[in-house]
Amino acid sequence: METIKIDGPYNFDLVLDRLSLDPLNQVDAENRCVFVPLMIGNEPIVAKVKATGSTKAPEFVITGIEESFQDKAAKRLGEIFQWNTPLETIHQHFQNTDLKGIFDQHYGTPIVLDFDPYNCLQKCIIHQQLNLSFAHTLTERFVKTFGFEKDGVWFYPLPETVEELQVEDLRELQFSGRKAEYVIGIAKEIASGNLNLEELKNKSDQEVFNQLIKLRGVGPWTVQNFLMFGFGRQNLFPMADIGIQNALKKQYQLEAKPTLQEMESFSKSWDPYLSYASLYLWRSIE
Repeated sequence: METIKIDGPYNFDLVLDRLSLDPLNQVDAENRCVFVPLMIGNEPIVAKVKATGSTKAPEFVITGIEESFQDKAAKRLGEIFQWNTPLETIHQHFQNTDLKGIFDQHYGTPIVLDFDPYNCLQKCIIHQQLNLSFAHTLTERFVKTFGFEKDGVWFYPLPETVEELQVEDLRELQFSGRKAEYVIGIAKEIASGNLNLEELKNKSDQEVFNQLIKLRGVGPWTVQNFLMFGFGRQNLFPMADIGIQNALKKQYQLEAKPTLQEMESFSKSWDPYLSYASLYLWRSIE
């Protein structure tokens, strides 16, 4: 058991609320905890993260991890939950902007990463051009058919498993043929060592973009979402995202979805925290 104390604000209840949108996540909102699947080396580990503090004085108890894995697991959990991000500084930045209202409403909401960068990339591919409900359904089918379960928690299928699949295997789950090719292709790039996501962590947004955009099926929206939810980068604003367009339409009471010029104009004052603007806009319509 390990206890983590961080600087507030940090609203773990709103974190759990957002995590619960994904049916693959094992969230227990009543007991303020989530079970996190981690791959430490080649070992699957399920960490239980439970909030014992408040938004102003956040505190967490982590259990379920063998002593030999504790340091690496704690470091990874810190990355996933962005425990070192100064949310008060970001909140203050938005107090003089048009988004003040939604930042007050969702005070202390961090960007929480997908539990593994590889999972995040595959999830971004699966979610492309789908409504959120079916995107979650398709991802759940993919994971529960080809992944594995430990202690009631699901792990995404490893690249070595996915690279062996045929397009028809995914078509049976209602993947399009093209999307199936993309998912298998990315698994092959990772399994062969051509693509190393751990190495990409230390590169700039532009360097990551330049490398990932070469992959079949990866466009700007996919890279932006991956940078945000795979690596926790703070200054991304995926203008092509339908959810953000709908949130801006609501926020500014527009007749139609905003144009790119309007979006650029709205977002000028949000730099260098565009990712947080994106998150809070999504939250405003979720």
